[in-house]
Amino acid sequence: QVQLVESGGGSVQAGGSLRLSCAGSGVSKNWYYQAWFRQAPGKEREGVAAVDGVGITTYTDPVKGRFTISQDNAKNILYLQMNSLKPEDTGMYYCAATYKYTAGYYALHRSTYDYWGQGTQVTVSS
Repeated sequence: QVQLVESGGGSVQAGGSLRLSCAGSGVSKNWYYQAWFRQAPGKEREGVAAVDGVGITTYTDPVKGRFTISQDNAKNILYLQMNSLKPEDTGMYYCAATYKYTAGYYALHRSTYDYWGQGTQVTVSS
């Protein structure tokens, strides 16, 4: 049974950094796509960053230049390095993954992903 477990969230001041990790277990082969999503209180869950099996990345515009997604396939760990954090980055961050073929256009769509972690909270204060 596949499990995804996030860690690394916390509270930081604006301008600070955090690195999130997502450890996968029960993974039978390389993921086709992995991604990070976030959900602020009262808002829809939105895609933040995604990476495919060959390392091609996709980012939502508000985080470009500040966040970096990366993967260690040997260890089944997904990372999200978040720099220059802003209060609007506050939310619950979830990792997600799929084995299925996905066109790049859908990399940040919630419906693309079959497996989800439980989330880790990120709070950025001004």
